Amino acid sequence: MQLQIQTFTVHKRFALKISRGTTAQTTNIWIRIEQDGIEGWGEASPFSIGENPQTTEAIARSLQAISPLLKALHPLERQRIDQLLSQARIPSAARAALDIALHDWLGKSAGLPLWKLWGLDRDRIVPTSVTIGINTPEGAKQRVKDWLGKGTIESPRQDIRALKVKLGSPEGIAADQAMFEAVLEVAPDIEQISVDANGGWTVESALKMAHWLSDRKVTYIEQPLAKGQEAELTKLFYLSPLPIFVDESCFTSQSIPALSDRVHGINIKLMKSGGLSEALRMIHTAKAHGLKIMFGCYSDSSLMNTALAHLSPFADYLDLDSHLNLVDDPFVGAMFESGRVIPNQDPGLGVSLRARSC
Repeated sequence: MQLQIQTFTVHKRFALKISRGTTAQTTNIWIRIEQDGIEGWGEASPFSIGENPQTTEAIARSLQAISPLLKALHPLERQRIDQLLSQARIPSAARAALDIALHDWLGKSAGLPLWKLWGLDRDRIVPTSVTIGINTPEGAKQRVKDWLGKGTIESPRQDIRALKVKLGSPEGIAADQAMFEAVLEVAPDIEQISVDANGGWTVESALKMAHWLSDRKVTYIEQPLAKGQEAELTKLFYLSPLPIFVDESCFTSQSIPALSDRVHGINIKLMKSGGLSEALRMIHTAKAHGLKIMFGCYSDSSLMNTALAHLSPFADYLDLDSHLNLVDDPFVGAMFESGRVIPNQDPGLGVSLRARSC
C-alpha cells in the first residue's frame, strides 16, 4: 500500500468567530492510498481543543512517519493496520484521514458507495444547519442574509432549513441575547435553530440562557460549559428546559458512558473520533445509552463532509456546512438538495477533484 500526502489551503467566504477565536483559512491534508490500481482518498484538518492542538505540521509528520510501515500491508488488513496506528499513537486527525481513505478504497474496490455498503437509507438524512458565528447584531443579520440569499451550485444556499448560532460571546450573555434576537428577526420562518456556546458560559449563565432560549424556537444547546467541567453538566441536565449536547467534551466512544447521565446527545466529528470506524462505534454506543446524535465539522472540505454524510442516516441533527462556506474547495462530492447534504451513487466516497477553468 502506497501513501501520498499533500497539503492544500482553503479560505472561508465568511470568517467564523466562536468563543475561543476566529478562523478565516486553514491548511488541510489530502492523502491518497494506492493498492491494486485503486486509490482511496482521505482528509485531515487541524483543530484545537485544550492543551494539545493538532496542527497541520504535526499531522503531516505523523503520516510521513507511518508511511513506510504501511507499505507491507494491504488495505483489507484492517486489524493489522489499526494495531500499527495504535502503537504509533498518531493524532486522531491523521488516523481519521487514513481511515477515510481505507473506506474509500474499499467502496471503490466493491464498486459501491459507502452508504450502500452499510445498508443505509439516504431518505433518512435530515437537513444540515449552517453556522452563524459570533458577531454584532447587524453583522449577524448580514450573515443570515448571506446564507439565505443565493442558490448557485458553487455557493449552495438555496433551501436552507436550519441554523446553528454561535454564542458564548466574551462580552457576556447580553451580547449573546442581542445577537440571537437579530438572527430571529431576519430568519422568522427557519425550521430549526440550535445554539453552540463552545464552552463560553458558566453554569449560572448557561441556565439563564437555556430558559431564555427555550421561548425562542431553539432545539438544543451544544457545549454550554468548557471541556473539563463535565461534572457541572449534571445540574444543567436536570434544570435546563432544553436538551444539552456536548462536542469538545466527547472525543470517542470511550467518552460516552461517563457522559450518559448528564447530557442528551453528543456531537461526532471525524477529526476527534479518528475516522469513520470509530464514528460508527460512537453511534452504536450513544444509541445504547439512549443519547441523540449529531455530526459536526471543522474547516473541512467536501471530501471530509462527504465521508461523514455517508453515515448521516444515523444522525438526529447535522452540522456539515464547512464546505459550503469555502471559496476554493478543491473537491466535489455530496450533493446539496433541499437543505440536505446527500452522498451520491459513485463508488467509495464519491468524491472527485473540482474542474478548474484556465
